[in-house]
Amino acid sequence: MEKVLVVGAGGVGSVAVTKMAMHAEIFKEITLASRTVSKCEDIAKNVKERTGVTIRTAQLDAMNVADTVALIKETGAELLVNLALPYQDLVLMDACLEAGIHYLDTANYEPEDEAKFEYSWQWAYQERFKDAGLTAILGSGFDPGVTSIMATWVRKHKLDGIRLIDILDCNGGDNGKPFATNFNPEINIREVTAPARHWENGAWIESPAMTHKYEFDFPEVGKKNMYLMYHEELESLSTHFPEIERARFWMTFGDAYINHVTVLQNIGMTGIEPVVHDGVEIIPLQFLKTVLPDPSDLGELTKGKTCIGDIITGPAKDGGDEKTYYIYNICDHEECYAEVGSQAVAYTTGVPAMIGAAMMMKGIWLDPGVWNTEQLDPDAFMDMLNTDGLPWQVVELDGHPAF
Repeated sequence: MEKVLVVGAGGVGSVAVTKMAMHAEIFKEITLASRTVSKCEDIAKNVKERTGVTIRTAQLDAMNVADTVALIKETGAELLVNLALPYQDLVLMDACLEAGIHYLDTANYEPEDEAKFEYSWQWAYQERFKDAGLTAILGSGFDPGVTSIMATWVRKHKLDGIRLIDILDCNGGDNGKPFATNFNPEINIREVTAPARHWENGAWIESPAMTHKYEFDFPEVGKKNMYLMYHEELESLSTHFPEIERARFWMTFGDAYINHVTVLQNIGMTGIEPVVHDGVEIIPLQFLKTVLPDPSDLGELTKGKTCIGDIITGPAKDGGDEKTYYIYNICDHEECYAEVGSQAVAYTTGVPAMIGAAMMMKGIWLDPGVWNTEQLDPDAFMDMLNTDGLPWQVVELDGHPAF
């Protein structure tokens, strides 16, 4: 394979196509498409200035299967990388099936009118992709994505299984804004305000959003408050690694962020049900998105580091006592901006999207059907993280932290 179609011209899309252009030996022809073609053109200009590579741009309504199929045929793309909104996952998978090309995304499907995200809708495509001889890779971002692949790597090389896993996502960056989200505000706020869930002893345990808080000392970032949340990799990891007794996801937020979200929720601005304003039907959360800072514009302002990874406990490979490993990446916002013009949150999603696409283009991750990243061999992907801006390290801990 040589030709790729990337759908989505936000911060993640910008990072992904820039990194693809740095691997012109793999991605020999890149097309970037979005509803707003001017965004694609701005990104293409940046890519050209940074890498010397020319990428194609196109206007596309990603909710229109026929238009997507037509663009696939026009470009000759062999892989579609979906970096648009998760509402669009299913229609883009439909387009790939109709056009006969492979598919990759970074976040699982959720209905636009319901704050609920799960893999059942996409897993239902397994037989259709398998019968078509096509591969669909779900969740090749950082979390989900790298965090799941890290778990598979530890399970392959360090442990005979996973009993406990805690996924820790810390953004220690500061952009100087009173309130701004790290990624798409609509998706970010829907995640944060949803009830927390974690997997324990074969069942889901639910609790109100932002009620479980723990201070953790993150490498190179320091002590931050992290909150228990639900995240989609908990569903796929507990499904594909049935030995897991407990799986949890934690994300850091500052007090100002929590206060802003609480107020916005209390006054109805995080709602996803339509309301009528001056005779016009609007969705409050979508309106809020238009007045908040665009995360893709925050790169130059953001200082500090992210630290994302897994703490995993399970039986040792040597048959001895249990062991605990902390495997993580540290990413510097300013270094990301210098390399690709983006802050680290978009970088840590866009780079794994590029690497996942490279795994498919090179034939390493091509097996007909629909797969989550933890189901795939991790080694080549983990090697490429080290060479493409997201180096990782693994340390053994004395035991699983008691949070």
